Amino acid sequence: MSTEPGPAESSPTPTTGTSKPKPKLNPSTNASPNPKPRKRTIANQIPESILRDPLLQAAADQLPQWREDGGVADARGVADVCLYVADIIERFTGALTVIMGDVTYGACCIDDYTAVALGCDMLVHYGHSCLVPIDTTTIKTLYIFVEIAIDSEHLTNTIRMNFPSSRHTFRERLLTDEHIPTGEKIHSGKPALAIEAAPEDTKGKSKAPEEDQPTRLALVSTIQFVAAVQRLKDDLSVEGGPAGLITSSEPKSRRGLNCGTVEILGCTAPRLSNDVDALVYVGDGRFHLEAMMIANPAVPAFRYDPYSKKLTRERYDHAEMREVRAQAVRTATQSLSSSLDTAGRWGVILGTLGRQGSFRQHQAIQHQLRTSRHTVPYVPILLSELSPAKLACFGPHISVFVQTSCPRLSIDWGYAFARPLLSPYEAAVVMGTQPGWTDGPGGDYPMDFYEKDSVWAKARTWKPQLGV
Repeated sequence: MSTEPGPAESSPTPTTGTSKPKPKLNPSTNASPNPKPRKRTIANQIPESILRDPLLQAAADQLPQWREDGGVADARGVADVCLYVADIIERFTGALTVIMGDVTYGACCIDDYTAVALGCDMLVHYGHSCLVPIDTTTIKTLYIFVEIAIDSEHLTNTIRMNFPSSRHTFRERLLTDEHIPTGEKIHSGKPALAIEAAPEDTKGKSKAPEEDQPTRLALVSTIQFVAAVQRLKDDLSVEGGPAGLITSSEPKSRRGLNCGTVEILGCTAPRLSNDVDALVYVGDGRFHLEAMMIANPAVPAFRYDPYSKKLTRERYDHAEMREVRAQAVRTATQSLSSSLDTAGRWGVILGTLGRQGSFRQHQAIQHQLRTSRHTVPYVPILLSELSPAKLACFGPHISVFVQTSCPRLSIDWGYAFARPLLSPYEAAVVMGTQPGWTDGPGGDYPMDFYEKDSVWAKARTWKPQLGV
């Protein structure tokens, strides 16, 4: 495992970067028309005095050594590493370090408010990408990105030997057969997956017989495995011309497929084009993969676990999820026509676990309830973590809860709450400002919570107008 420092808003000490200073304009007319090329320098690079400090190197050698075949460190393991790092910082800089031991579910949980309250001058966030921009945090923030090295050769060979190159064969062998015994050879008609260029017609346009079209795969992963996925794409494209696959780190492939963003989140996943045959997720667990599956219910999903080195077909019960969420929406809609005495108020929850909840989005939801054609009485609620037991304490006084912490809380755990627990999207469906997933012919449940220019991204920058 290797780590790489991310961008910081500002830092008292130089940090690694790749940006270059802007060249100064020389107004002199006597300047040489062919000036000598200047030596390229890297701004904010780590000074040699730090890189070659023998005492610092000896201290860094005490850090736990990560092994490629080891398991993922849990929260306790990461906390152990923090103790080593804190000791090194205090020994070589004289700074006082504070380890924030609150649970961190994802990049949205960065807790700059608590760091400021503790009197800290800088916050170091390890493991996640910069989801919360550093120009919006209330303290200088340094993100430490993590790249996990895996057995890329095994990953490439696994994909090649299990996925037929022919789209027709792929759909016939892997998608029509519900059960393929473990270890059974898939007769692909070709020895391995090869990304090949399609033949061209007389006008130079790509044209291939329908039965000879190549299999098209979408490769997705979390931020820790983006480099491995990019290498997989390159390895599979060695033998051919235009790529027959697309990656999450490639916004548009050569054939113009729009595949979304670099990082797949548990609440945000891109919509894939209709001609994608399957998606392959590289990573452990199903949380992020399920976001892709919810957003693309018609695309078959496969998961490669880089630790167990297993490739599995993954399924999701879309019908059950949609019905459970539809029932919550129906119950919330019925409360709009009930009197306050029988229905109770709505509780609008602002998640206070780091930056999970957006205060402006919280305000936008309240504004929506105030200006709705149905007068909806509500009460603002602040909670760091949600549980059925906590919300049950409000008793019958709250009929519906709307939470801004994470849409997956409603999708995955909404059934466990006695009252409807709506996400901002589901609340908008109840209020009639957004179409429901049951309204259109596709019936897809959107996963665009952090998508650029989405309704929810704009809500996080919403400002109330004067007098409204």
